[in-house]
Amino acid sequence: MKKIEQGEIIIEKMSVGNMSVWIKGESPLIYNAMSNKAWHELLLPKGRKTMADKAQTLKHDPIEEYRNSVYSRIGKGETRLTFPASAFKAAMCNAALEIPGAKKTQIGRLVWVCGDVVDVYGVPQLYMAIVRSADMNRTPDVRTRAILSTWCCCVTIRFVLPTMTDTAVGRLLETAGLVIGIGDYRQEKGKGNYGQFKVTDKADVEKIIKSGGLNAQDEALKNPVCYDRETNELLAWYQEERKKRGR
Repeated sequence: MKKIEQGEIIIEKMSVGNMSVWIKGESPLIYNAMSNKAWHELLLPKGRKTMADKAQTLKHDPIEEYRNSVYSRIGKGETRLTFPASAFKAAMCNAALEIPGAKKTQIGRLVWVCGDVVDVYGVPQLYMAIVRSADMNRTPDVRTRAILSTWCCCVTIRFVLPTMTDTAVGRLLETAGLVIGIGDYRQEKGKGNYGQFKVTDKADVEKIIKSGGLNAQDEALKNPVCYDRETNELLAWYQEERKKRGR
């Protein structure tokens, strides 16, 4: 055996592991993408609106807000809907806070999800809910987003060996699906329990893949269906009232 001299630093060679897993939603996924209108306003602000400007423009357009709330692909692909890959990495990093011995910053360095986005299978529906704005008075408002009651996706995760193993990464992802989730009003935030998921295999999500692909998603975005009774009633009232006001 080679003797290690005092003060000598031994660095073990690291390599990269790779695993692809299917994820199935355990609770509905609420999309929360920033709309193009909001991007444009950040890039080139119009300034404060006058009372005359507010009177001439609609505060909300639910159908347009629904379509703009999703992350979508331009052109052909397996799905129209996507989701940022970074959301799954963030979920795993935050899940480390709930696991004894794991550190959020360490997981952030040792684990990453391949690609910028992942394909999401499932049929979106229009969902309207009362939310509180981020101002001092917590002003209530109505927000329209897309929601998927059933959904799935496949993520490819890479990790540093031998510090991490496929078993450790799999358990970390399972914990992330249970206590963190993805999307708006997710489990991590405390009040909501949306966006939860579990690790599974392709056979378990085959039905969602077949019924929730590109064509089904395009149709759902073109001709939206309301998610629940409250949304249906609110949207019907909005459309009728808009006609009465000549807007």
